[in-house]
Amino acid sequence: MTEIKYISAEEALKFVNPGNRVFIHGSAATPVCLVEALQNRHAELHDVELVSITTLGNVNFDNPQHRNSFFFNSLFVSAATRNVVNSERGDYVPVFLSEIPQLFRRNILPVDVALIHVSPPDVHGFCSLGTSVDIARAAVDMAKHVVAQVNPLMPRTHGESFIHVDKIDAMVWHKADLPEVNYANETNAIVEKIGYHVASLVEDGATLQLGIGSIPDQVLKNLTGHKNLGIHTEMFSDGIIPLIESGVINNSQKKLNKGRSVTAFITGTRKLYNFVDDNPGVRVMDISYVNDTSIIRQNPKVTAINSAIEIDLTGQVCSDSIGTYQYSGIGGQMDFIRGASLSEGGKPIIALPSQTNKGISRITPFLKQGAGVVTTRGHVHWVVTEYGMVDLFGKNLKQRAKALIELAHPNHRESLHHAYLERFEHA
Repeated sequence: MTEIKYISAEEALKFVNPGNRVFIHGSAATPVCLVEALQNRHAELHDVELVSITTLGNVNFDNPQHRNSFFFNSLFVSAATRNVVNSERGDYVPVFLSEIPQLFRRNILPVDVALIHVSPPDVHGFCSLGTSVDIARAAVDMAKHVVAQVNPLMPRTHGESFIHVDKIDAMVWHKADLPEVNYANETNAIVEKIGYHVASLVEDGATLQLGIGSIPDQVLKNLTGHKNLGIHTEMFSDGIIPLIESGVINNSQKKLNKGRSVTAFITGTRKLYNFVDDNPGVRVMDISYVNDTSIIRQNPKVTAINSAIEIDLTGQVCSDSIGTYQYSGIGGQMDFIRGASLSEGGKPIIALPSQTNKGISRITPFLKQGAGVVTTRGHVHWVVTEYGMVDLFGKNLKQRAKALIELAHPNHRESLHHAYLERFEHA
C-alpha cells in the first residue's frame, strides 16, 4: 500500500486546469472544503465545467465572480444549483439517473478530475464513498485524477463503495459534519391523508422505493403493522430505520439481495449516518444497478412512490420543471415507475397534494408551456392525492380525466370539468 500523505485542499486542487471537466460528489457526500478551494482559484481558471447531481452543504455555485471560471452542467438540479443552472452559466442534461454512469464510462462526458468525499482508509487501504455511491462509482473509475476529502465522520458503507488509496491522487484530511436533512416534523393534515392512502396500497412482502420528504416519511409511519417488507430504493432516509429495527423491513421476500436493504445514496440525519456505518445489512450500490429496470422488476410487489409538480388530465406527469424553469430533473422516477409496473404485483405510484401552497391546482387541463414530461401517460398507473387514489392503467383519456378530476381540490373541480367538456364533449 502506498504511504498515505495528506496535503492541503489548495495544493490538491492544482490538478484542475482551465478547460477541465470536474465531477463533484453529491448529496450528503458533497466535498464542501474541496469545492471552496476550487472556487478560490477562480481568478486563474476559465471554462471549467462542473458536473454533479444533487449537492448539499453551504456552497454558493451562483457567485457572479465565478461566471467566467465555471460552467455548471447539471445532471440533476437541486436548491444549491437551481439559479446557476437556469442562467447563462449553467444548463441541465435530461437523462435517466440509471444511465448517467454511461455518460462517464462511454466518454460522452469524460471526467478530468473527480472531487470526492470518503471515509478514512481501513487497514487494507480502502476508503469508502460512504453516503453516495450512485453516479460517483463510475466517475471515480473513469476520472483521470481523483481528489478526496477524507473525513472521519463519513460512514464506511458496504456494497460498491470502496476505493483504494492507490487510486486517489490527492488526499485532504478534513473533519466536518455531513449535511443533514430532516422532514420528521414537517407534516400537516394533507400530508397525513396522502401518506395514509399510499400506505394502504402497500402489501405485505412488498419491495419499497421511496425518496425523502414529508410524504415518504408519512407513508413509512403508516407501515408499522406490515410484514416482511423489503427495500430497493435509489435513496435511503431516516424513516426506514424504525421499520428495520422492528422487523417490519427484513428483506426476506426479495429475489435479489435477500436480507439486505439496497440503495444508491443516503441522506438524512446523523442518526442515519451512524446506522449505516459498517452495517452489512445496507448495501450502497452503483446507480446503474440500483435503478436498472431489469433488476428492479425481479423483486416482488415493487411499490415505487414518487412525486410530481403537476399532472394533466390525460396522466402526463411533470416532475422536473415549472414551465421552462428547470426545478429538479428526471432522476430515477421513470426507472422505478417502469420497474415497478413490470414487477409481479408491483405498483408505481405518483403522490402529490391536490394544489400548491398558493392554491394553484396541480391537476391541470394541460401542462405549462415548456414543462417536461418525466412520466408519460403510457407509464403512469396509480395517482394519489389527499382526496383519494386511482389506477389509470387501462383507462382511456375520458376515463382518466374524470378520475383525476375527483382527486383534484374541490375549488378546482368545476373549472377542470369545463376543460373536460371543451376537450372531450365539444363536438
